[in-house]
Amino acid sequence: MIEIFILSLIQGVTEFLPVSSSSHLIIISEYLNFQDKGLSIDVSLHIGSFIAVLFYFRKEIVSFLNNKILFFKVLISSLPVMIAGYYLVETNLIEKLRNIKIIAFTTISFGILLFISDKSKLENKINKNFNYKSAFFIGFFQILSLVPGVSRSGIAITAARFLNFKRVDAGKISFLLSIPILGAVSIFGIKNLVFSDNLSFTYLNLLSIVISFFFSLITIKFFLRYIGKFNLNVFVFYRIFLGLLILILAYS
Repeated sequence: MIEIFILSLIQGVTEFLPVSSSSHLIIISEYLNFQDKGLSIDVSLHIGSFIAVLFYFRKEIVSFLNNKILFFKVLISSLPVMIAGYYLVETNLIEKLRNIKIIAFTTISFGILLFISDKSKLENKINKNFNYKSAFFIGFFQILSLVPGVSRSGIAITAARFLNFKRVDAGKISFLLSIPILGAVSIFGIKNLVFSDNLSFTYLNLLSIVISFFFSLITIKFFLRYIGKFNLNVFVFYRIFLGLLILILAYS
């Protein structure tokens, strides 16, 4: 029970921050010897985040019905990472990427990339400048997020900042793009829940969904407030510190 609470807390806080939720989940599970550290729990945690982003952006989602162009842009931008992710899961290559040393190097390198991108101009807005070219650019960048330590939200924000989107708009783009991606992961997870004969498995996963939803909702709200006033340096410094710490643990 305590393990699920900790993992749900980490997922809810880190999924939408540019720090990589998967790397934190893998690291905590690895060094605290958690039993519930497989992909099944990871998927359930992402379901909670998915429900949270649907709830928070419910007005924007309803507007999709009246703005099909934006919907297609979001969908197109999400397709590359979903296709690549499906391939990695089906071939089980994704498990080979869940490596502490890989996480350390990606945490540091993509933190530096985030720092560089955040030096871009603050001039573009999602309602005026999020065109198909931007969608393709950000979409292909997101494929990198399949490597633990990169961060899906982090790479989406990085790509958007390179395109000179304002920080809040870059954050919103990242959140909107997470809807189809988390939705695809959720469908996979729900299938596992429905067809599972293990009651404890179902209970633990449902519990993780609820707790993850709660912390994800809080994180979305305060993250958008934060980047509306400050730059992304705190996340850059955190990533570099975390990456160096992981390197020490990995090679000690």
